[in-house]
Amino acid sequence: MTLDIRGSIKNTKLSSNPYVVFEELISNAIDAYLIRKDREPSAPSMQVEIEVDFSPVDMLEDREEMAISCTDNGCGLGEEQLKAFLTKDTSYKDDLSISGIGKCKGAGRIQFFHHFSALSIDSTYRDGKSIIKCEMHYLEPQKQINADDFSFTTENEGAVGTIVRLEKLKEPVRNRIVQSDALSALFSASTLKKKILVAFLQRLIGLDCRLGDFEINFRTSHWKGAEQSDSLRRSDLPTVTDSRVISVEERDSRTGDNLGTYQHFKLSHYQLDAGLYGLPRNAIAFCAKSSPVKDITPRYLRTRTEQNHPVGGFHHIVLIESDYLDQHVNEQRDDFDNIPAELPCDDMFSSEKISYAAIHDAIDPVIHAMVVPANWKKEEVLKEITEQFGVSEAMLQDTSTRIVYGESAQTIVERVLKKYQERVIDETAEIFHLKEEIIQVEPDSDEFRKKINELSWKYTSSLKNFDMANLSQLIVRRAAIVEILDLACSKSLAMQTVTDNGRRKDERIIHSIFFPMRKDSTECVDHDIWLLSEEYHYYDYIASDIPLAQIEWDTGGKVFESDIDQSFQKLLAERASDNGAKRPDIALFSKEGSAIIVEFKAPGVSMDAHTGDLSEYAHLLAAKSGGKLKKFYGYLIGDTVNPLRLSGWTSFPTGKGWFRSDTFSDPSTRQPLGEIYFEILHFSDVIERAKKRIGVYQSKLKFNLDISQNDH
Repeated sequence: MTLDIRGSIKNTKLSSNPYVVFEELISNAIDAYLIRKDREPSAPSMQVEIEVDFSPVDMLEDREEMAISCTDNGCGLGEEQLKAFLTKDTSYKDDLSISGIGKCKGAGRIQFFHHFSALSIDSTYRDGKSIIKCEMHYLEPQKQINADDFSFTTENEGAVGTIVRLEKLKEPVRNRIVQSDALSALFSASTLKKKILVAFLQRLIGLDCRLGDFEINFRTSHWKGAEQSDSLRRSDLPTVTDSRVISVEERDSRTGDNLGTYQHFKLSHYQLDAGLYGLPRNAIAFCAKSSPVKDITPRYLRTRTEQNHPVGGFHHIVLIESDYLDQHVNEQRDDFDNIPAELPCDDMFSSEKISYAAIHDAIDPVIHAMVVPANWKKEEVLKEITEQFGVSEAMLQDTSTRIVYGESAQTIVERVLKKYQERVIDETAEIFHLKEEIIQVEPDSDEFRKKINELSWKYTSSLKNFDMANLSQLIVRRAAIVEILDLACSKSLAMQTVTDNGRRKDERIIHSIFFPMRKDSTECVDHDIWLLSEEYHYYDYIASDIPLAQIEWDTGGKVFESDIDQSFQKLLAERASDNGAKRPDIALFSKEGSAIIVEFKAPGVSMDAHTGDLSEYAHLLAAKSGGKLKKFYGYLIGDTVNPLRLSGWTSFPTGKGWFRSDTFSDPSTRQPLGEIYFEILHFSDVIERAKKRIGVYQSKLKFNLDISQNDH
């Protein structure tokens, strides 16, 4: 029997847990005591003494060295225990029919050799009526430990138990463990007690009274300071606050189909009074063999402040246990092997039937209910998701997406859209396969029509999933545009706050909301001319304050004569000098021969003085189009008008606007040019109309956006 130290270190990785040595020492001590208690029912309660001695590395005393010893009153290192110690992949404990014993492969003690260069064992055990003392001392560069390295003597009397002492902390491990804190701070007596309480809480509670009124005592000595001590006793163990068993359904790793079989996960929640226990942090972890292995606290408490401070006056410990996790824990006991993030996974050789994603889907709602701070408001996150990203509550329900504490609105939205994307991809694949099947059947068969119906429904379903996201985004975007227009018309946008010497740009701002200035529809497809009418959004050509002579149909050919811009300049020069280069603010054209003219007037500018603009623009556009344009719709939009100066205009039955409709002809030749329909609108009317158009969709999506109620 030989334990190959170098080979074991090579094949067993260094644990990422800085307290792994202490946990392995105490775990072995508990197992040793359970073995003794099974043999000696009258054995005293378990006693474990952990001592840590800190000493200077050199004469400068600026770095610390430490040695650890663990003394227990367990069964001692007898013949069976010695064989197990010298066997790397041992099954010794697996064969013990002792409840609560830790099942393992014997890899834990390899961490002793990872961390320290020297190990000594001083053990006393009973062999019949005899007391046997066993000793062993190991020091690098010794490569192996075998049975001959142990010495045995018979004693007349002595306390049964084992002392394990570790010395000479290895430099690479010291550099990894010690970052900002000194060793004496990281492994102080009080800190060790709190760490061990969390690490062994579930196991100690599960063992109930089998350890008796146990004590695990921690003592530290420092060459510069006094000895410190602390103890973990049975009376320190809290009662479980809540316990749940959650089932996770298994799925086929290749197809993703549910199998109807389940893995069960037990969640144990402990609320520890912060004033009484003084734990350094909250702890939520996946466990193996009743001990925490993978810390997942940041998933539920997102900031370090939340992780390290009490929640509602309590530190929370949530431990998740499962046979599935026990089977997948790695040798270092600091993570799990072969649990995929999601199913189906890309690994064609994987046989796993559940994933972390499936586990979290099941346990997340339970854990969030246990640890969420009382001041967190789910409604506030929902409001941000709806108003900022356009994802409605209906979409959350449709995709079974939960709003969980600590998760940003953007992250939740990304999950929703990813689910829709996955649906569309899956359904598109199904549609493709249906098309392939349709090709193979006879058109006059019953199967053909059945496939056609199936294809239609699947395609419709696919469109629903795809369009739910698109429609919601469209409605939210339009609602935002309407609110911004409302603010701009009331001069409430931040950029409309000008100094005494600044020049107001209110008309320019309003103009740009409808359609970007000096652009046309060939270079700008993202505009909001729908504010006037939905059908205008699809006109063949839209121009915003650009030379009209440049306009061409997409099939080729100019819309207007080449001198139209000079004619416009001449027309406008006859008015005010500051409008000498002005054109219609927005002009829309269709191949069917209609044109829409939009003129904006800045807030406070009276529109009645500009009603002739629409007629003059219509006459000029008709004349210079060579008869291509025959119907003209004109909009004069502002917020001020004198109704007494509106001759020939009819007021709308509702609202504050006016309209007129007529035929018009060339003033010189009297030749008919076409028909006109003009409206004078207040910005408030345009805004109200737009709100009504999108209102029905907002109602369906249960979405409301009112920027005007926010602070500016």
